[in-house]
Amino acid sequence: MASSSGNSSQIPNSGSEEDLMDQRKRKRMQSNRESARRSRMRKQKHLDDLTDQINQMKKDNAQILSTINVTTQQLVHVEADNSVLRAQMSELTQRLDYLNEINNLMGNTNNSGVTGMMYEYENHHDFINSHWNMMYINQQPIMAAAAAEMLQY
Repeated sequence: MASSSGNSSQIPNSGSEEDLMDQRKRKRMQSNRESARRSRMRKQKHLDDLTDQINQMKKDNAQILSTINVTTQQLVHVEADNSVLRAQMSELTQRLDYLNEINNLMGNTNNSGVTGMMYEYENHHDFINSHWNMMYINQQPIMAAAAAEMLQY
């Protein structure tokens, strides 16, 4: 009987050990489920953050592209204006050279200085009325204006 009572005393112990192991197993499974749930939540939050970053970067890229387009248009206008100004400067330089040449010629023909030149200018209107001289005095920068119109289109 002792053996049977010994056997019967071991059975409840093994049953309680199994219950304890089942309880630990259930607890571990529950803990693993919670851990997996937290991991999925972290993963979803990270994915949402990356999506937000993508959207912000798309907005930033669109704004940068817009700024580049505006700056490029401004550059084209500045280059066109610069081209017109260079053409006008060239024309004005040429006109100044012609006027200096005329001034030198007038100074060489009349040695009486500036007063003599003014006297000759006032008394001889042929200089102003001459077709060739009017080309230098009243010349407008037509070529520069035409260049500006061409560059705008």
